[in-house]
Amino acid sequence: MAIDIYQTQTMIAAMQLMPKHPTFLRDRYFETSDADMFVTEDVLVEYKDEKSRKMAPFVMPRKGGIAVPRDGYRTERLTPPYIAPERTLTVDDLKKKQFGETLFSQKTPAAREGQILKNDLTELNGMIDTSEECMSSRTLFDNGYSFRQYADKYGSGEYEEYEIHFYDGEQNTAVYTPSAPWSRTNDVIITDLYIMAKMLKNRGLRASDVIFGDEVGNVIINNDYIQKLLDNRRLNLADINPQQLPDGATSYGKINCMGIVLELICYSEEYVDIEDGKTKPFVPSGKITVTAPGMGKCMYGSITQMEESDKQFHTYVNKRVPHVTYNTHDSVRTLAQQARPLMVPKIKDSAISATVLY
Repeated sequence: MAIDIYQTQTMIAAMQLMPKHPTFLRDRYFETSDADMFVTEDVLVEYKDEKSRKMAPFVMPRKGGIAVPRDGYRTERLTPPYIAPERTLTVDDLKKKQFGETLFSQKTPAAREGQILKNDLTELNGMIDTSEECMSSRTLFDNGYSFRQYADKYGSGEYEEYEIHFYDGEQNTAVYTPSAPWSRTNDVIITDLYIMAKMLKNRGLRASDVIFGDEVGNVIINNDYIQKLLDNRRLNLADINPQQLPDGATSYGKINCMGIVLELICYSEEYVDIEDGKTKPFVPSGKITVTAPGMGKCMYGSITQMEESDKQFHTYVNKRVPHVTYNTHDSVRTLAQQARPLMVPKIKDSAISATVLY
């Protein structure tokens, strides 16, 4: 029995075997479990305002216990943004030599069709990975994200604003303001990192990573004060030893900030913003954030679509859902790759950001 390569479940299974795209921020800081996959378009987000560090009461012997209140939490129903890049396939595409084929390739259009499907699925999946990495970055550095959802051509025409933030009021509460730019003063880096880490630790949260881009990385490495710490052989205050991490990140080593050890991570990967066509860094220029792995969750809403095979609606609970439609009159097949991701912190203000170069 022949396998229908355009059946949705077949394509979903095939995508599990495809190469992974670089998504360091998403994979390190936003976990996904089965409980984060919802059968509805909306997702339920639960998070605490802060982690409890209350001490237990001391009680007189033989007097029983003393009641203590439970920590509260918030539950919100949110609608994840809808992401759906697509590609069309025509008879003309099947006749053309594809990338990697020999100049005088003897491949038939039918044989070439499967390779084109694989390439399209891989590239569309990579585009969604990039969008999720952008959402992860903005959650870490801006405590939320906003963008435009277009109806037709991306970057022009009708659109709706999508905005979500994980703080109350108008001002981001997960921001620290340094006393001076890091490029002007030698000894503020250690102090600023210590204060930012303490903002998390005082609320019972972990502080282990400092994330920054190339500009900030150059300032850190060339900072006279940090270089002096490296020369102090009696105290292990800094260990700058750049090493490659997965997905384009580089660990510069660890630094002891008044007893709090932080790993310095430079992430210099870039993406192309198709709204304006410009290349931009995932990490905002001149900014840093202090946080810890697993500080958030990546949640997914379901995708409901009508299948060409039976003309019935089907709901899929998956990170990626392909959809194929046909225009037999013009001999055009359209492949869409769909997702409804939502990046959320597990606990309010669990990543503290700062602008250190300005």
